[in-house]
Amino acid sequence: MKVVIYARVSTKTQEFDRQVAELREYAQKMEYEVVAEFTEKISGAKKVEEREALSELLAYTETNTVHKVLIYECSRLSRRAVDFLTVIENLTLRKISVYIHQNGLETLLPNGQPNPIAQLVMGILAQFNSMERSLIRSRMESGYNHYRVNGGKVGRKEGFRKTDEQMKADYPKEIQLLKKGLSLRNIRAITNTSVNTLRKLQKILSL
Repeated sequence: MKVVIYARVSTKTQEFDRQVAELREYAQKMEYEVVAEFTEKISGAKKVEEREALSELLAYTETNTVHKVLIYECSRLSRRAVDFLTVIENLTLRKISVYIHQNGLETLLPNGQPNPIAQLVMGILAQFNSMERSLIRSRMESGYNHYRVNGGKVGRKEGFRKTDEQMKADYPKEIQLLKKGLSLRNIRAITNTSVNTLRKLQKILSL
C-alpha cells in the first residue's frame, strides 16, 4: 500500500513536525509504504492553486502510484469548503483514499467504493471549518475596530523595517516568481502580496 503524507500549518512560526510524526507512526503501524511527504506553512484559506505543496501533491498522484493520502485533520487540507470537497472528489475519482487521522475516517471503503459515512461527516466538518474561518476573521475585524476607536494603531511600529534577509525568508515564493520574470501584477494575483512589497523584493534582488 503506497501512501503520501500531507501536513500544513498556518504561519511561519508554527511547526508541522507533530503532524508528520503521528502520520508516519500510523503508516508504520498499518505497514504502509510512505512514498512522498508534502509540507507547507500557509493559510488554509488560500486557494489550492496558491498552495505549492498541495498542488505538488495532486500532480504527484497523477504520475505516480498512490493508494492513500494521509492528513492529520480536515482543516489541514483546506479551510475553504469548496476546495476541500473538490480535492476529495478529485482523488476519489482516481480511487485514491484520503485518511483523516484525527477522526479515523477514510473516504474510500476497502473495496474502493466511496465511504458514505465519511462523505457525510467530512462535508459537515468542511462547512464547520469554513464557518470557523469566517468567525475568526469577524472577531479580528471587531477587535481591530475597537482598538482603533480607543486610539490604538494597527500595524508595525513606526520606524520598523525588515532586513533584506528577513524579506527573503518571508517571501520565498514571490522571489522565485520574480526570478522567473513574471510581472508584478501577475505575481500579486498569484500570491496576494502587495505591489509595494514586490517592488522592495525586486530592489533587493537587484543589489
